[in-house]
Formats: sequence, C-alpha cells, structure tokens
Amino acid sequence: MNKVCAIFGGSRGIGRAVAQLMAQKGYRLAIIARNLEVAKAAAGDLGGNHLAFSCDVAKEHDVQHIFEEMEKHLGQVNFLVNAAGINRDSLLVRTKTEDMISQLNTNLLGSMLTCKAAMRTMIQQQGGSIVNVGFVHTDMTKDLKEEQLKKSIPLGRFGETIEVAHAIVFLLESPYITGHVLVVDGGLQLVV
Repeated sequence: MNKVCAIFGGSRGIGRAVAQLMAQKGYRLAIIARNLEVAKAAAGDLGGNHLAFSCDVAKEHDVQHIFEEMEKHLGQVNFLVNAAGINRDSLLVRTKTEDMISQLNTNLLGSMLTCKAAMRTMIQQQGGSIVNVGFVHTDMTKDLKEEQLKKSIPLGRFGETIEVAHAIVFLLESPYITGHVLVVDGGLQLVV
C-alpha cells in the first residue's frame, strides 16, 4: 500500500504535528489548508516532496477537486487526517447564526465530505485509515478561559499537539483498529 496521507488542517496545530511525525516515517504528504501560502510553508518545512493545497472543506466541489489533484500528483490517498476546524467560541445567546453555520460547515460537514471522497479510493484499494481529530489546546482555542478549564483536567494541563499526533499516527498505522474513538484528554472524561 502507498504511504500517501492527506492532512486537512495540516498547516498548524495538531495537523502540523501529525505531518511532522508522518514525514519522519517516510509518508508522502498533502498539506491542505484554506490559505495556500501557509500550507506551502508548512509543507516546505517538512523537507522532501510533500505538496500543499488550498481547500475549503465545507465545499464539496473543492474537496473532490483536491482529491483528484492529490491522486494525480501523489498517487492514491490511503491515509486521511481531518484536523481542519474553526472555533467561534462565545455564549450561545451571543453567537451569531452565521458563525454557528460556518462552524458546522467546516467542523462537521467538512469532515464528512473529506471522508466521503477518501472512501471511494479506499474501497477500490481495499484499505486505508481515517482519523477525525477533536478538541485540544491549540491557537484555535487560545481565547478560552484556560485556568478554569485546566482545573477540570486530572493531569492539570492541556494536551500538547505532539501528544495527540502520536495517538493519531498510532491509529493510522493500526490496521486492525476500526470504528474506535480514542479519547486523548488527560483524564477529563473520568471526572465529567
């Protein structure tokens, strides 16, 4: 099987940490972000023949086009990481409807669209791995009230992007793990 991985949201945060680990392991990577220049910079920092693409994951046509481009330039994608996301953190009563829709379109619909596109190839090649990333402390979450949240986490700190990246790569490289939710939260679910 090819070692081609598409990392949506690969230019920063968790996606970038995953890209760094996978590049070290010899994967050919597609770093995908809304901002092409940022994606190019992230891909360039990895060394090797990794490619950068721009895509709005909330637009099905964009997602389909990017998968066609990746296949043309890298080969069939058999690993997918969905780390793209936006945060419009606010109290619900103050959140604008368009912000809620934007967040749902990127964080939920976007992951569904990339999975749909990846599945076509993965079914044809009878294999592949997909990991959808949840919430961890990154620049996307910098406006949250950190000290209050940290008190709720048994380890007393937020996870680092590299800690989550190790879990993601473990799941991608474990062919007999399927349909599993791996909680990487410093024990938070134990107290909730």
